[in-house]
Amino acid sequence: MKDIEGKTFEVVIIGSGPAGLTAALYAARADLKPIIFEGPEPGGQLMQTTDVENYPGYPEGVLGPKMMQDFRDQATKFGADCRYGFVTDIDFSKRPYKVTVDEEATVHAKTIIISTGASAKWLNLPSEQRLRGRGVSACATCDGAFFRDEHVIIVGGGDTAMEEATFLTKFASKVTVIHRRDELRASKAMQKRAFDNEKIEFLWESALEEVLGEQVVQGVKVKNLKTDEIITLEDVTGVFIAIGHKPNTDLFKGVLHMDDVGYIITRGQSTETNLPGIFASGDVMDPIYRQAVTAAGTGCRAALDAERFLSDHVDEKAIAQAHWK
Repeated sequence: MKDIEGKTFEVVIIGSGPAGLTAALYAARADLKPIIFEGPEPGGQLMQTTDVENYPGYPEGVLGPKMMQDFRDQATKFGADCRYGFVTDIDFSKRPYKVTVDEEATVHAKTIIISTGASAKWLNLPSEQRLRGRGVSACATCDGAFFRDEHVIIVGGGDTAMEEATFLTKFASKVTVIHRRDELRASKAMQKRAFDNEKIEFLWESALEEVLGEQVVQGVKVKNLKTDEIITLEDVTGVFIAIGHKPNTDLFKGVLHMDDVGYIITRGQSTETNLPGIFASGDVMDPIYRQAVTAAGTGCRAALDAERFLSDHVDEKAIAQAHWK
């Protein structure tokens, strides 16, 4: 990082999933010479995904890591500087903004695009982590079609869990919902939809104890929290965890406007945050869709917004005269 120490960039991008790399591509093609710090998980959540079949342009499907490498190669082809580095500190108190990488290198930015994503919450079972991407998933929309005519389970009891359980019934022969309580947290409408679906069954007051299988899911063990009885569902081939997501925004708390969960709030249809020249894209500002294609779309928008910002505010005096709240 010594070669960039103290330098000022037109665009600094934090995060390297579909949103960050798409932003890098568009910013590079606009000759803004962006630098992108890839973060602790270069490529984002798709690096943990095997087959991706719902991204346009890959009719035969593609491995998640291969797709993200394609994104990166295309961005660097046009001049984006992609670097392995973790942004550990920011100073948004004055412009140009200061960004510290790996607690040592410091650069300055006229604009910043935040694309740090959101991480699925997991149960942190060793077997769950071992089989992530091999039958264990946190995205029914992404992976449900791989379990056609099979028995899958979903862990959770909120709106997202019920929505995903209902979605999974389009493919699976049976969906078993495992919930720690004796009633759902989901809205009444979502509960009714799930209860009325003949493919959905419930295991109440229960918790996933273990995912069976070495290379792929070959069953699960479920513990009844009242009786401590453990049952084995041997025919389960898919495990979906739906206990929520956590946006990766701790670094920006108290500085950028966020909702109660921690998703960055942007202005209207744009990707602008409450600070001039700072934009957000991808899952870090999207609690609803959480798809690679929608993340890439917001990355495009953020790069275009940053380009427009730089064109409209050619000096710091013009920025100071603008009215941000």
